[in-house]
Order: sequence, then structure tokens, then C-alpha cells
Amino acid sequence: QVQLVESGGGLVQAGGSLRLSCAASGNIGNIKSMGWYRQAPGNQRELVASILGGGRTNYADTSYQDSVKGRFTISRDYSKNTVYLQMNSLKPEDTAVYYCNADATIATMPWEYDNYWGQGTQVTVSS
Repeated sequence: QVQLVESGGGLVQAGGSLRLSCAASGNIGNIKSMGWYRQAPGNQRELVASILGGGRTNYADTSYQDSVKGRFTISRDYSKNTVYLQMNSLKPEDTAVYYCNADATIATMPWEYDNYWGQGTQVTVSS
């Protein structure tokens, strides 16, 4: 199994910044992609940003929800199996629980990718 643990959420004023971290641990084989989703009360969970591939020599492909482009940056530390979400110029509408997600294999089954979720971290932006 692969475990994802998020950290870095909190309360911030509009215009401020937060940096979320998500560390993957367990019997990891390969992590193909990692991403951040968010869910506000009464809303469906939505993709915020994702990062696919990358590593020592490969180019990482990143994608963002339109509403966060230019404000949020996703990055990954491959040596630490950690993904980050740098959030700048935060707005009240960014308030949500943010979840880390990963497509990964376990070491004993390197051919089978499964999808994993973290427990979520609350981000609250006050106006």
C-alpha cells in the first residue's frame, strides 16, 4: 500500500500564500503522477493541479485548473516522493479541503497502478 500525508493547510488572508506538501510512503514501486484536488462544502471534488512523469531526465508535464493558473504552482521532489502546491494570491473562493492524489504501483506489483488519496488538509482564505 501507499500512504499519502498532506500538510501545510491553514487560515490565511486574501492575497496571502500557503504551501501544501504531500509525502508518499509505504511499499512504493513507481509513482506515475501526483495531483491536488479540492472540495468546498456543497461542491464536488475538483482537480486543481497535476504533475505527470518527470524525474532525473524526463520533462514533467503539469496542468492546472483555469481558476488557479498563474497563482498556483505544482512541483515534485522525486527523491522524497513528495509533491508541493505553492499557492499565491489566494482568494476566498480557494477555501476548501485540499486532497493529494497519486497513481502509483507497489514494489511487489510493478505492473499494476492504483489510485491513492490523502486525508485532506483544510485551507481557509478570509476576505
